[in-house]
Amino acid sequence: MMDDHTPPAGRPDATTLTALPASGAPSQKFARLALAVALAALAWAAVIAIGTWPLYQSAERRWPPGRHHLLVPAVFTAAVGLLFLVPLIMVGVAVGQEAHGIAAWVHDARSSGIPVPAFVQHLPYFSGQAAGLWQTYLADPQAAGGLLERLDSGQVVSVSRRVGAEIAQRAVLFAFTLLTLFFLYKEGLVLTRQMLAASRRAFGPDGEHVGLQMVASVRGTVNGLVLVGVGEGILLGIAYGIAGAPHAALLGMFTAIAAMVPFGATVVFVLAALILLAQGSTTAAIIIIVFGFVVNFAADHAIRPALIGGATRLPFLWVLLGILGGIETWGLLGLFLGPAIMAALILLRREWTAG
Repeated sequence: MMDDHTPPAGRPDATTLTALPASGAPSQKFARLALAVALAALAWAAVIAIGTWPLYQSAERRWPPGRHHLLVPAVFTAAVGLLFLVPLIMVGVAVGQEAHGIAAWVHDARSSGIPVPAFVQHLPYFSGQAAGLWQTYLADPQAAGGLLERLDSGQVVSVSRRVGAEIAQRAVLFAFTLLTLFFLYKEGLVLTRQMLAASRRAFGPDGEHVGLQMVASVRGTVNGLVLVGVGEGILLGIAYGIAGAPHAALLGMFTAIAAMVPFGATVVFVLAALILLAQGSTTAAIIIIVFGFVVNFAADHAIRPALIGGATRLPFLWVLLGILGGIETWGLLGLFLGPAIMAALILLRREWTAG
């Protein structure tokens, strides 16, 4: 006679189900990761292709398809790859050059502490309190050595592993993006005709208009964010060099990257000003702060709204909301997708309310 708690024949109980090995879990995790990388690569390649398509079309008019059908897409793809790789190589070289100096600085700090910088004594407010805290926790060799030893603990190993995994994932994403970009360049005209035909069938006569407006929004956003960011980086990089900031070229490059996010350049030029202040160059630090805010104000309130707002046909406030919402949802990729989606939604609302 069966016990009341015995499961029916052929039906495993909860204990049996728990004990079953999850044989498909690793493969499913790998499949999800591969799908995420493929979709991200496709999105990035589409953004880059849309932003550089006018240049690519001019090159195709100069060298029509034929025996150049593979050469022109390959050259453009390689150029885009170099635009990303050259700054990374510059950062790697600078880090390698400074590694010995950093190691010597850490050794000296452990043995003799970190002396109080001169600018701390000249702070307009709380200079005495700041100097006392610095003397207690950094100038004292024992306290500074203990702090640096905590920084050198096993956490550094785990952080290095996470950074290594992130670098490997980004490298795979970059390689897939370049591969996808090559095929988008090569088959761009065919894909454009197919996408327009699909949008007409899906959304009617207005579908093509919406699709073209989204493309124009992405291109305007690329121009407004990337080109304006590069311009800010060049101007402030020159200012860093004149002011005597260390590694002015690298600081200018970081400024260009940060400036792609509205108001992001402020973080870098304030950091550069603090470095100059720590070196005792108070006047140069003030000049960098003032010049940085002037350049940032002109870029974010005049040039960028004209470039992005004109292409998206939206007030810059809506564009800014699209950028911030895109960053929150998709990260860096949302910088370019957010305004395009915002423009499409506003355009659809106008079409529906007008009808």
